[in-house]
Amino acid sequence: MLRWAVIFFVIAIIAAVLGFGGIAATASGIAQILFYIFLVLFLIALLFGLLGGRTPPPPV
Repeated sequence: MLRWAVIFFVIAIIAAVLGFGGIAATASGIAQILFYIFLVLFLIALLFGLLGGRTPPPPV
């Protein structure tokens, strides 16, 4: 998902340089939404990873 956010960001940069303001704004908005979704999912996965954890193996 982060890859898509970067792709839309690059599209927005290119469109802005070429003077396509509407396309640049749309691509920038999509990139921001995808980045925030990625960030929320990353934090949820990190939280579950820290809370779930692995139990240590029993001593032999």
